Amino acid sequence: MKKLGTLFLAAVSVLVMGAAWQIPNLAAGRDERISAPTFYKDVVWILQNKCQSCHRPGEAAPMPLVTYEQTRPWAAKIADAVEMKMMPPWFADPRYGHFANDPSLSEEQIATIAAWAKAGAPAGDTRDAPAPRTWSEGWNIPQPDWVVKMPKPVEIPARGEVEYTYEIVATHFAEDKWVQMAEVRPSSAAHVHHAVVYIRPPDSPWLRHAPVGEPFTASMLDDPEERRQAHETTSDLLLVYAPGSAPDRWADGMAKFVPAGSDLVFQMHYTTNGDAAGDETSVGLVFAKSAPKQRVITLQLNNHALIIPPGAEDFRVEVKGTLPNDATLLSFFPHMHLRGKRFEYDIVRKDGSVETLLRVNYHFHWQLSYKLAEPRELTAGTRLRAVAWYDNSKNNPHNPDPEKTVTWGDQTSQEMMVGFFDVAVPAGMDKWKYFIRRNEN
Repeated sequence: MKKLGTLFLAAVSVLVMGAAWQIPNLAAGRDERISAPTFYKDVVWILQNKCQSCHRPGEAAPMPLVTYEQTRPWAAKIADAVEMKMMPPWFADPRYGHFANDPSLSEEQIATIAAWAKAGAPAGDTRDAPAPRTWSEGWNIPQPDWVVKMPKPVEIPARGEVEYTYEIVATHFAEDKWVQMAEVRPSSAAHVHHAVVYIRPPDSPWLRHAPVGEPFTASMLDDPEERRQAHETTSDLLLVYAPGSAPDRWADGMAKFVPAGSDLVFQMHYTTNGDAAGDETSVGLVFAKSAPKQRVITLQLNNHALIIPPGAEDFRVEVKGTLPNDATLLSFFPHMHLRGKRFEYDIVRKDGSVETLLRVNYHFHWQLSYKLAEPRELTAGTRLRAVAWYDNSKNNPHNPDPEKTVTWGDQTSQEMMVGFFDVAVPAGMDKWKYFIRRNEN
């Protein structure tokens, strides 16, 4: 994947040598160096647990790090990347919240990799190696029970802007399904800025005159109302994907609901990179073994009215909302474009005090999900706030035009402010029922 490869190499362009791997031998009364860490005894298990989800054949990272032969040439650059804490990618401010999918290395793990690289990246004894990690071929979830694939590829040009592209795919589910795990797999990941997969129940009027099984854009639709609908919907989300984001894996007793006869609507945001390509994105589904007690729904805090002045270095945009019913907070997925700088989720209490749940030092090329280590019970009336900061100055290396006033729009030269978050509610409650407010005292 060219984009990720460039980022990885940029992150490791300066070699920083690790500290010497030595421990004083006090019993002997002298300072003796112990043997340096080796790949098979000390390093490969770190790679298995922290790196190989991306760094293995067929995945997004530019090089696999599975075998010693694959890893040895990159030893110094790996050490540099982990010492700078650029790899594994993680952008949550450690002062706020704890997250189950935090891939960050411990200081001990960083020191081990640095010492291994400085010692010349020795292999060690193969008998010390842990068993190779088993991965589902082509997936980061267990082998899916069902795969839904876009029937026709989307042709992506080499250059220029690509209008949001949609493809509606029938599931042909004869019965209701509870989805406990889901993963999006683009066939041309280097061109996918992000993707949103919506669940369209059989009784939904959304985009009912749009073609099924072939790609289309909003501008291709004849009905002005449906052109508007392409950008606005109350349909529930199955999942959101961006490079670096993890698959959805819900705890036992929680799942997303797909009614019998539903369609999946793929909303694809493609970007060009100089090479034309075709993309047929798929989504893999793992079904719950039994009906869950809680249904997972995805909500969002948006501010479509943002206006970012030219040259603004730290422009603040916020949006607030109150929960209409009790819910269990599970995870966050902030979304911005090239001028995104920071994103924050807060609880604002009646006395005006603020509890920050997550603060992200935003990175456009790594849009990650942040899954709470401990789900948070929230009561009806809880006031949530999302705050985003933007850098529209010349100091932002990603900024396409610091002289431009920036407003909401689909393209990356425009901006978005979307704070997705997942909550669990009783299994019998859909999104419509959830938004029926009870009396708040």
